[in-house]
Amino acid sequence: MYVIELIRTYKSFGGRVDYYSHPSKATGTEMKFSVFRPAVEKNNNVPVMFWLSGLTCNEENFITKAGAERWASECGMMIVCPDTSPRGLDLPGEHDSWDFGSGAGFYLNAVAEPWRPRYRMYDYTAKELPAVIDANFNVDMDRVAISGHSMGGHGALVLGLRNPELYRSISAFSPISAPSECPWGQKAFTNYLGENKELWKEYDASEIIKTVKVMTPVLIDQGTNDEFLDEQLKPEIFLHAAEEAGYPVKLRMQEGYDHSYYFIATFIKEHIEFHAKNLSRV
Repeated sequence: MYVIELIRTYKSFGGRVDYYSHPSKATGTEMKFSVFRPAVEKNNNVPVMFWLSGLTCNEENFITKAGAERWASECGMMIVCPDTSPRGLDLPGEHDSWDFGSGAGFYLNAVAEPWRPRYRMYDYTAKELPAVIDANFNVDMDRVAISGHSMGGHGALVLGLRNPELYRSISAFSPISAPSECPWGQKAFTNYLGENKELWKEYDASEIIKTVKVMTPVLIDQGTNDEFLDEQLKPEIFLHAAEEAGYPVKLRMQEGYDHSYYFIATFIKEHIEFHAKNLSRV
């Protein structure tokens, strides 16, 4: 039984935005998530999109800034937004930098100490949270999508590609597309996973896509004026790997857009519609 506690609720586009907390077996901590519940969920099992946010973010950023509820309401889609890391641990060095530790779980299962027992965001987001949602809401877990931004875009690609039996479609905004090849990813992987670069490949979408057997639909939007594009995001590496593997990926370079939620809000309607189309398949 997965017990959740309602923290606060707001009416939104005929439905509700709720914030919850619950004890997590994966992290051994209290975890929080937000959820947009479309009005039709009262009497129907609805499809669900999981949204993974980026560095420094939590369960609030997307649901308050992206404007996705309007479009999700029209499609009758639930949106679930987990936090980006465990909280309240105060591990050595956990709060020393904005791109590692607190708010920067990278959606992986750490193997290095002191992160190993608690920083298990892969298990939390791919396994435990879907079970929590299934147990507490009217959802159709045969119609699930995943999306995210930056570090969360990395997470969406990794979780989506590794779990085609769970996710019917994958999308991302400005994803960290080749974490093994960029400073953000190298810092996180070295500290969470150690020096074994074979293990890094398990959480690098540009490596995973080389061997996947099921080609889940993928949509990526990337702004050309993104200040992190060249050094940190490297979509060209992911696209090249996909092309080599014969995996069709729709990558749209959006002229003049940056890394912000202004960018996400501009194109989120198209991402919701992309997922709604794929989730409507029998």
